[in-house]
Amino acid sequence: MIKTDLLTGKLVRLVAVEPETSSTAWARWRNNSEFGRLLDTMPATLYSTKMTQEWIEKHIEDWLAYEFNIQMLKDEKVIGFVGLDGESMSVHGDTFVGIGIGEPDYWGKGYGTEAMQLILRYAFMELNLHRVSLNVFEYNERAVKSYLKAGFKMEGREKEAMLRNDRRYDILFMGILREDWLSTNQ
Repeated sequence: MIKTDLLTGKLVRLVAVEPETSSTAWARWRNNSEFGRLLDTMPATLYSTKMTQEWIEKHIEDWLAYEFNIQMLKDEKVIGFVGLDGESMSVHGDTFVGIGIGEPDYWGKGYGTEAMQLILRYAFMELNLHRVSLNVFEYNERAVKSYLKAGFKMEGREKEAMLRNDRRYDILFMGILREDWLSTNQ
């Protein structure tokens, strides 16, 4: 039997990005410098809700991506986002994935892992991709464990590419192939 609801798991579902509702959450998350330092190589930057909504509205129509909010099943609270970079999707069937759980109370509880499993199911079963890649900062051990649990393999590292708190950290590169995902998800 074919699973028709690709975007719903046991804990979360992936839902459309709505500028009005998403901008409030996204701005709140970006104003948490800890979240910003887990998400981006750039310095933590603060964004207002208005600036965030204007950015989403301006870019949503031009996105060459498959972007979703991560919503809790139990109360429909949006706790993060996940997306596949459509611009990098090539004729070879590969892309990059990005994810962020913006609500600190939901960190380390399996929501991100399930959201990643859902986006991989979408990538491999709906978009028929061959490969999904990501990069992660060495100091984000919680994310590394989550990605490994979702089936990603460590593929390389860019040595001492980031400076945080007067210390150099590696950027890690991870990937998963369709055949490897299928072998554990059928």
